Order: sequence, then C-alpha cells, then structure tokens
Amino acid sequence: MQNFVFHNPTKIVFGRSTIPSIGMEAAVFGNRALLVYGQNSIKKNGVFEQVTASLAKAGIMFVEHSGVCSNPLLSHVRAGIAKVREHDLQVIVAVGGGSVIDAAKAIAAGSLADGDVWDFFSGKQVIKAALPITTVLTLAATGSEMNASMVVTNDETQEKFGFKSPFLFPKVSILDPETTFTVPPNYTAYGAADAIAHVLEAYMSTKDEDVPVQMDFMEGLIRNAMQSCERCLVNPSDFGGRAALMWTATLALNGLTVAGLGQTAFPMHMIEHSLSALYNVPHGAGLSVVMSGWLRWRLKQDANRIARLGRHVFGLTGDSADADLAEQTVNALRNWFSTVGCPVTLAELNIPTGDINKIAENALALAQLWQLDEYTQERIEEVLAYCQ
Repeated sequence: MQNFVFHNPTKIVFGRSTIPSIGMEAAVFGNRALLVYGQNSIKKNGVFEQVTASLAKAGIMFVEHSGVCSNPLLSHVRAGIAKVREHDLQVIVAVGGGSVIDAAKAIAAGSLADGDVWDFFSGKQVIKAALPITTVLTLAATGSEMNASMVVTNDETQEKFGFKSPFLFPKVSILDPETTFTVPPNYTAYGAADAIAHVLEAYMSTKDEDVPVQMDFMEGLIRNAMQSCERCLVNPSDFGGRAALMWTATLALNGLTVAGLGQTAFPMHMIEHSLSALYNVPHGAGLSVVMSGWLRWRLKQDANRIARLGRHVFGLTGDSADADLAEQTVNALRNWFSTVGCPVTLAELNIPTGDINKIAENALALAQLWQLDEYTQERIEEVLAYCQ
C-alpha cells in the first residue's frame, strides 16, 4: 500500500425526508442562491416543491437556472455564470444527478474566475476559489455529490473534458433514495454502470499488488452496484435497493477506493467522453460499451487481475488457467450489462463502425491532457475495435 492522504470535506445527509433540510444547510453560506436543475422531472416528482419551500423558509432568495442536459454544455454553464454575476449570488444549490452537479461546479468556479471557465478544462488556468455548492441528489451514478471533479462538454469544439480541484467539493449533499424511485429502468442501469466503471478504473490501473483492503472494498462495491441495480429494476420503489445503489455510487468516486493504490488512471472514461461529446450518448451507456471492449483488449496484459475479478465478483470457479477465466469474466460482465439493459457495442449506440478513426482522434486530445501516454490514436482505435 502506498502513502496517501484522504480528506473529504463533504457533509452527507442521507435518508428519507431529508430534502427539507437543504434551506438550513445552504443558508450557512449565503441568502442568495442559484438553483441549478435539469428538465422538468423534479417538478413532476415533488422534489422542486420541497427544495423551493425549504429555501423560502430559510430566507434564501433564489434565481432558477434550469435546462441542464445529460452531458452538460459549456454554453449553459456560461449562462449560469452570467446569472450569478448579474444577481450577486452567494451559493449554488444543485438539484439533480451528476450532470446537474457538474454544471453547478463549473458555474461555481467560473463565477469567481478572471478568464473563461473553459480555461480550467483545457489546462490554461487552475481554480483558486469557487462559490459554495450544496446538492440534492436525484440519480445514483457519478458520485459528483461527494467528490472534487466535474465534466463539461464544449458544444463549439465537441470536446468533453474533466477537471478536478479541492475547491469543487460540495459543502453539503442531501441523499434521499426516494427521489430515485421514478428514475427510468435504463437510467437506473446506466447509473450502476457508471459506478462500476469508477471502481473498475482504479481496480485495473493500480500497480500495487499488496492492497487487500482496497481490493476487497472495490469488489464489494461492484457486487453491490450489480445487486442493488437488479433490485431496483424488479421494484423501482424498493427503498433498500435504491439506498444501496445511491450510497454505492457515492462511495465509488469519493476518494476512498483509490486510497493507498498509488497512481491510477481513467482510460475508459477518456474514450467514453468522446462518445458523449460526438454523439450525445448517456455517459453510463457509453461506459458499458467501452468497459466491455477495453477489458477484452486488456485480456493478455491483465489476465490475472481480470480473473480475480471473475472469482470475487462473479463467483467463477474451476481449474481453468487465468487466461480462460479472464475471458469468462469479460463475458460475464458483458452479459450482465445486456441483462439490465445496457449496451455493449457501438452499434447499439447507433455509432457507425466507420467512425472509429474520428472517435479516436477526438479522444487523443483528452489522453494527452490527462497524460495517458500509452494511449496513442492507434491504440485507442484498437480498443474501439473491440467495442464493435
């Protein structure tokens, strides 16, 4: 196990009937808020009414900034920054899933920046301050409610880049699993796939073989993501299933999984970001495709690690060599994705095979920005070939 510092300052308020506390929590940081949310789903399920009533009770004036899409756009972030500056707002209240929270983080950082907010994503400047962020989570997926990362798509250049900074940790996140009862089956499964990908990136990229606590922890998270997703698909109002999936997704990317692992990487996310940027596919759906192909591409290099995943997550046994067991593991994961309604091929995302070169070229910019030197355009194309 490597040396590490784990520090996560986000306060989590978890459980039933916790949404009405958002006003009191946000009021600690100011009485003028930007209320960021997506489309109309929170108005249909009653979350919007609960949040706005709580803000009003706490004496918080708020300006609405709705319309965040599933892959948040830079143009929409810039519009939010303009509202913050126009109304001299002090705190961000994000109500939604990871896309909404990521957009809120970008607005929080961009509102206090001298230059353009995209400069953070392109590496031209670092974040020196951000407005305080509070969240009400409505989708179990990205873990953005308890981490310091954000992802935004530049709708002018078709680049989807991520950035992280300790200033981006939400101050408080409210997690009420009942808000996810109305999440459609496909997005429930996509959320589980996203959580699995977050864990699997660290699981596969660590070079340290002596991290038993972390390996057991990560395997447990993957199992829980799968089991709780299955429960939710059988019964969307299964509180225990929704709670387990929500907390699993939060833990998957809040810093605990990578503690002690040394340097880890996110090559699968790097490639998927191009699928989202170019074709606007749901992030989790793109990840289930890339995971299926990337693991098959890595079979020869990482057979032992993949075989361990098969033994500890899928319960695979037998006397077969690691290479055979590793292939069985990849097939088991692909089959599970298909069973819960996640795509496993580019064709299922309606992405033409002839676009592989275009996708790889787009992904190369992010590979270079993230210093994933192993991933040349040729190698990215190799991975994508396994996604067919």
